[in-house]
Amino acid sequence: ELPSECPADATGSRYYDVGRCPPTPCASSPEDPSGCGEDPGLCCGVRRMEMREIPCGASSALPIKVVTECGCGPCARRRLLVRGRVTAADSGEPLRFGQIFVGGRKVGFTGYQGSFTLEVPPGTEPRLQRLVETVRVLPFDRRGGAVYQEIKMLRKREPVALDGNRNNSIPLGDSDGREPVGELILPAGAFRLPSGEAFEGTVRASVTFVDPRDLATAAAASSDLSFADASGDIVPLRTYGMFSLEFRDGEGGTELQAGPLEVRMDAGQVRMPEHLEKMKLWSLNPETGLWEEEGVLRAPRGGNGRGKREERTFLVGNLEVRERRLFNLDVPEERRCFVKVRAYSSEKFNPYEQLEGVVVTLVNLEPRPGYPSNPRAWGRFDSAVTGPNGACLPAFCDGRRPDAYSALITATLGGEELEAVASSPTLNPNAIGVSQPYLGKLGYRRSDHDDPALKKTAAQINVAKPDPNNLDETHGPVYPYRGLRDCQEAPAGANHLRFYRAEVDKYEYDVVPFKESDLSSWTGDYLAWWPNPQEFRACFIKVQLEGTGEYMVRSRNLGGSHPGTRGQLYGLRDTRSVRDAALEKTSGACVEFKCSGMLFDQSLADRTLVTIIPQGGCHRTAVNSLLRDYLSRHPPLAADNNHTAAFSMLAPLDPLGHNYGIYTVTDQNPRLAKEIAIGRCFDGTSDGFSREMKAAAGTALTFSCQERPAGRQSLFQRLLASPAEA
Repeated sequence: ELPSECPADATGSRYYDVGRCPPTPCASSPEDPSGCGEDPGLCCGVRRMEMREIPCGASSALPIKVVTECGCGPCARRRLLVRGRVTAADSGEPLRFGQIFVGGRKVGFTGYQGSFTLEVPPGTEPRLQRLVETVRVLPFDRRGGAVYQEIKMLRKREPVALDGNRNNSIPLGDSDGREPVGELILPAGAFRLPSGEAFEGTVRASVTFVDPRDLATAAAASSDLSFADASGDIVPLRTYGMFSLEFRDGEGGTELQAGPLEVRMDAGQVRMPEHLEKMKLWSLNPETGLWEEEGVLRAPRGGNGRGKREERTFLVGNLEVRERRLFNLDVPEERRCFVKVRAYSSEKFNPYEQLEGVVVTLVNLEPRPGYPSNPRAWGRFDSAVTGPNGACLPAFCDGRRPDAYSALITATLGGEELEAVASSPTLNPNAIGVSQPYLGKLGYRRSDHDDPALKKTAAQINVAKPDPNNLDETHGPVYPYRGLRDCQEAPAGANHLRFYRAEVDKYEYDVVPFKESDLSSWTGDYLAWWPNPQEFRACFIKVQLEGTGEYMVRSRNLGGSHPGTRGQLYGLRDTRSVRDAALEKTSGACVEFKCSGMLFDQSLADRTLVTIIPQGGCHRTAVNSLLRDYLSRHPPLAADNNHTAAFSMLAPLDPLGHNYGIYTVTDQNPRLAKEIAIGRCFDGTSDGFSREMKAAAGTALTFSCQERPAGRQSLFQRLLASPAEA
């Protein structure tokens, strides 16, 4: 996409075809003209590019490099990474220095802010990463790169003291004044030491219950509620609650075993009668991330035996606690479908602007009878990572009652929540991506449908199984379970649900084109924005703008000190400033610039010449003193820095930090590096993360802006129209 100052072509498009080489292994046939033979380490890539110039503005031309020839070269090494942050679900407090296990092997710790990075071993199936006492299934991108995950963990329930020589009971799910889902019966003498010897003293029992009647607990639930059936197929479960048990010696703290225990579940909590006959007790295998059957829950013969006060019907099952595991009250569910979701970089929803690497989460909801928009509980959740053709997520569905199951869908990219398409004041099928009348059957609603003050980051639908005899329902967004391939290969014009980035006022231009979601599109060139395809370093500078509006801020990045790039353009970055809710008439912008450092051949460093230009009648009023001192002590200085409408610098080689107003993050994935750096920049710290702009914290530059007199051009506009004169 070309900058806005460049004229559109004859068709009205502002896109320029720069060519591309498909990142596929080279052919091994003797007729292969590339001459690569049968070497499996060779892939198709760019062999030659040529520089062209595109007219932009009245007297300027924009350089761009175009692929003119493809050939064989070494395949890019793929690294599969999962990055993220672990916090408490109730307070957001980070889990500091928590142990991380992968497949039972300890691989590291979370950091002081709860952050972690895991490298997924080659050949790993996307099933398990274990974090402390919680098992989470974290999807990753098989093509390489990193995926960011926000992980919420429930706080462990405070232990209660029990007399091991007496009968005891502990309610399951009695918080917030709700009726318990069930209870745990612990008979006298049920506790044992690890040696098998009976324990008769005081027991400290902690039972933490994940209650699906509370939608907030879905983000903190473990695993992805699946089990392997007799034929080895992965089958989904629908949960009615999961709980963890921990029994310890009240004095010495020794972990105790227990059993047999009795698990009693209130049958009145099961609103789907067919589930009463299929209810089972499951435990989570921490090595596989799959649930394993512990026993069947059945109504006891001859009543409940609990006295007159218990007039409810209970399902009863037995349980042995030999090791610390998570247990679950679940039923297998066979009514399954897939839901097609795509993510876009803006509300234009152009097929070529789809975002890859977005984590889409679908939470199955059980509607309250008669109120399909007010769910009673969640029953399951799944996550998937979008690829070049979106993502397909499994969901429970029903063909007879469209509102028998509903789903809540969210999407995140590097910790940033994407927005769903609006559902009020009226439904717009063209924007939502689903045609009528199927859209009406799905009952699409965005999370702020009834209350504009709520967030706009979730969409809820009835998962109505498509009618194969109705042509309107055969092209998505809901596909039958056996139609997974149709879902995965659906064209961009087929029905689908949409999410988009709210930060639409952002533009990026690279002279050497690179698709950040496809690392194989990287090309070794002196003018490449990212010089190293194995390690991406993102740099941002924070600008404070004092004025009544929000302002576009551009960074223009040229070669500064390297003889091969001096004076040549690397790229442009435009960012609109964001209001600071705490400061009147103040906004802030986190503007990306090209980091200084070694170029792609790793032979000589270049200090990028960066110019920061706010749009509008702005003049510079302050420069961070530490940054100014650093630049003066590390010559050369930028020559053209007298004009107060802009700021120029030869970017520092050192990473610096928030005290200088510079934010630098290095990661194996360029988008993730940028998202983390932006979060720190918004927060104004070197290790924090925020999506609320704190314009006065950790700032490098301050500009004062005012409205221009009518007819007068800004320096930004004069640079576009006549760079030499400006």
